[in-house]
Amino acid sequence: MEYLLLAAGLTLLLIGGKILVQGGVALARRFSIPPLVIGLTIVSFGTSAPELFVSVVAGIRGQDAVAIGNVIGSNIANIALVLAITAIIFPIPVRSSSVKVDGPFMIAVSLLLVFFMLDMKISRVEGIIFLCLILGYTFWHFRFSKKQDQVPDEINAKPMALWLIILSLAGAIIGLAFGSDLLVKNASEIAREWNVDERVIAITMVAFGTSLPELVTSVIAAFQKEMDISIGNIIGSNIFNILVVLGVAGLINPLSVDKGFLTSDIYWMLGTAVLLFVYILPFKGGKLSRLKGLSLFVIYCVYVYVLYQA
Repeated sequence: MEYLLLAAGLTLLLIGGKILVQGGVALARRFSIPPLVIGLTIVSFGTSAPELFVSVVAGIRGQDAVAIGNVIGSNIANIALVLAITAIIFPIPVRSSSVKVDGPFMIAVSLLLVFFMLDMKISRVEGIIFLCLILGYTFWHFRFSKKQDQVPDEINAKPMALWLIILSLAGAIIGLAFGSDLLVKNASEIAREWNVDERVIAITMVAFGTSLPELVTSVIAAFQKEMDISIGNIIGSNIFNILVVLGVAGLINPLSVDKGFLTSDIYWMLGTAVLLFVYILPFKGGKLSRLKGLSLFVIYCVYVYVLYQA
């Protein structure tokens, strides 16, 4: 039964996140907000809404390992699974020089997360620092970015009536809330049933679930040779996961850090981030080749194997 409820929670998260993006973009367009601002805020928030709701609900329920593991696992999966499988199918070009700023910033916030975790907690003050950093990062992009790698498809969606926008946003938030509660609660039950740490379930099963929309979309696009995924978008998603997801979760309810994160997982996350940065050199005109994608995928498989053998 836990598996069916887990699947139901995941389904609600996927649908809720998609509807939240569509409703938010439609609302922003009614107020003539520029596409760049929509892409940097509403689309980024909506695509990371499953991670956000899962981590916040887990933190409120006292399941801090799930709240933190979801972020660390999602960041690893975004690079070593989503980008890796996509690159194996069809090499991904490095389309924008913006990654030479975003890449180091992703590594910097990952290092900051390591530093904050050294005292075995993420406090409200540290959550506030994360949120201030995402505000500064978003402002920098809005102020200095001349163009995006691409305009997200959601921004080109058809206009919606105001009542339908409000209804869709309310429905999306309710769906995300219920879905995250189901996912967290039943992931915990499965962890006890398998006799494994909640941390391991969060980093693998929960994180894979919240990264599934990006994976499915990217694989379909790769087979169709319509590369609507960019390395810059994945880097941005990883930055958002740390600064917003853990920032909000830590602000609402300070999080205790499982020892396993500091002895292993956080360094896998940091290592994949650094390796991706090396792989995308030079920043313009380069590509994430099939061989590089395969190496990232092998790293992910080894990591999951080590997790379950420990």
